[in-house]
Amino acid sequence: MFEKILIANRGEIALRVARACRELGVRTVAVHSTADRDSAVVRFADESVHIGPPASRSSYLNAAAIIEAARRTGAQAIHPGYGFLSEDADFAEICAENGLAFIGPPAQVMLALGDKAQARAVLGAAGLPLPPGSQEPVTSAAHAAALAAEIGYPVIIKAAAGGGGRGMTVVADERTLAQAYHRTRQTARAVFGDDRVYLERYLTQARHVEVQVLCDGHGNGIHLGTRDCSVQRRHQKLIEEGPAPTLPAAMLDEMAEVALRGALAVGYVGVGTFEFLVDEHDQFHFIEINCRIQVEHPVTEMITGVDLVQEQIHIACGTPLRLRQPDIRPRGVAIECRVNAEDPRRGFAPTPGRLDRFVPPGGPFTRVDTHGYPGYVVGPHYDSLLAKVVVWAPERELALNRMERALSEFHVDGPGMCTTIPFLRRVLDDAAFRKGRLSTTLVDRLLDQPVPK
Repeated sequence: MFEKILIANRGEIALRVARACRELGVRTVAVHSTADRDSAVVRFADESVHIGPPASRSSYLNAAAIIEAARRTGAQAIHPGYGFLSEDADFAEICAENGLAFIGPPAQVMLALGDKAQARAVLGAAGLPLPPGSQEPVTSAAHAAALAAEIGYPVIIKAAAGGGGRGMTVVADERTLAQAYHRTRQTARAVFGDDRVYLERYLTQARHVEVQVLCDGHGNGIHLGTRDCSVQRRHQKLIEEGPAPTLPAAMLDEMAEVALRGALAVGYVGVGTFEFLVDEHDQFHFIEINCRIQVEHPVTEMITGVDLVQEQIHIACGTPLRLRQPDIRPRGVAIECRVNAEDPRRGFAPTPGRLDRFVPPGGPFTRVDTHGYPGYVVGPHYDSLLAKVVVWAPERELALNRMERALSEFHVDGPGMCTTIPFLRRVLDDAAFRKGRLSTTLVDRLLDQPVPK
């Protein structure tokens, strides 16, 4: 086991990793920007190092500063969390060159899978079912138009280097295709530094279902079941639950087995998530793989009892996988709601500011992952995620009621501060959602309806 790990991230995931390390007896180093000098993980970790000003490119994306912090503090490994450098193959290589373990897939695996267009080709060849679309990046608007005419509208244009719900445009017809193509490329260039895009058939009324896998460096792997992540705004998730409800068990089993076969076929190592869309005929289609710990990983932890971050660290140490497939027996239902500092009435615009009052919920089978506290200032520089509320129950109806109870206890106040809590409670109260009739259009439907008084 490592003696000291540097956590190259911030917010709730940095604190989550630090807690996993503490339980393993591993010392931790937190890095932080100027804006995060008073963050919870800085106080929790054994050591902390200032790595730069608030802008991410000068701090959490500054590989040189992070490597220097690791060398100076004697850390043996770097946990990247999610976002920032977590899926950066170059950073993984730099870690290796400096004698540091990168807690994530090897650089060559990320190179093969981090590019979403390439991952689509690689995993399609490994037998995963793909939605109709381009096999390589689309080179011009005319090329996109020809492909769209072949596979049919609507289509979705995606950034090959995309992630986090950004760099995606849905196109309903040929009239707006060229403009959408150029706009998506501009966004991809600005956000990811890579303007390559590809195109897929857009599945309306689809469900977003994903499979958690865990693989070691010795050729062993397991899956840990499914999560439904259909409740999204702007292709970003708001509510996740596991296992995916109301879908045929045989289909979910097949999806999980296909994902694991794909992971083993490409030599995957670490925790990973295979994302699928399920159409109205209960046919599933692979869309992408995330080579990192997911925001929604607590859902799987709650139904399996497996600490995914600790397993991730053991794997990075070179330890053979400590679990076998028969050891994984998902039990009950877990639901996660993301509490963001955002105003749903203004298109989920971020609402940075000071938390004068911050009272997370408690109660039975209720977990809250957060870095918030009274007096904490939600800055404008980073993601607006403030907390994740996760509940477990033996069956879905009780889990929904438990989540409603937990959100009703969650009090957040501050000047200009809004959160997604009221909107999350609207979703929980929606009749279709309660019956498990989920789709990626659910949030838009609710936004088109008057807000109940």
